[in-house]
Amino acid sequence: MLDLEFAERTDAGKVRSNNEDALGHVLPTGPPQSQSQGWFFAMADGMGGYDQGEVASHLAVMTALEGFRKIPKGVMHVSLLPRLVQQANAAVYDAGLATSLRGARMGTTLIVCALRFDSAVVSHVGDSRCYLFRNENGTQLTRDHTVAAEQVRQGILTREEAATHDGRHILTRSLGNELFVAADTITVNILPGDVLVLCTDGLYGSVSDTTILQIILRDRGLEKVADALIAAANERGGPIM
Repeated sequence: MLDLEFAERTDAGKVRSNNEDALGHVLPTGPPQSQSQGWFFAMADGMGGYDQGEVASHLAVMTALEGFRKIPKGVMHVSLLPRLVQQANAAVYDAGLATSLRGARMGTTLIVCALRFDSAVVSHVGDSRCYLFRNENGTQLTRDHTVAAEQVRQGILTREEAATHDGRHILTRSLGNELFVAADTITVNILPGDVLVLCTDGLYGSVSDTTILQIILRDRGLEKVADALIAAANERGGPIM
């Protein structure tokens, strides 16, 4: 059976008065459910340039969590997670239609991760990320859905240029803009000692991948790691995490 430790943190940072991020989880009640259903984590970052971003992110996460709670036993995560993302998108889209008459708009990123046996499945839309840290090395598992990231993939920009490009904050995909959205989904095998980090640009936009890895290696226990990551981001300007 998968033995899992986790910690969750969100912080308003030092820039904005409200926190447009949302997160949550669904845990198995015991060994049978850990094998039939597994663990589930969701995180969303409401789009700062849109009104009611915090409403959109909360709605997306709550919709995904509720959908996971209702899954039948033994369902394949690789097919389930994109459906949960689409359900969350539909909920945000419908809510946005209701508020658009008053001139408001809704949008959010969403990343979800399910773990069972020795594998993790990650599905996402937007630029919230999932990293895998293993054996003193870190890998970004997800691809940012941003203008800058797309130009890196096309060979127009280097990674170094993209890090400061104006298009790094412009999303090419997000929840709530269209009735249907395409989610990227990946599966990765998990080994003992692996650390998965789900985060928004409030963290990785301020703290380098190398520093994140150093904090993970330095601090024992994920609760301390989570606190140290937030402290590091706040020391570097404190955007919303």
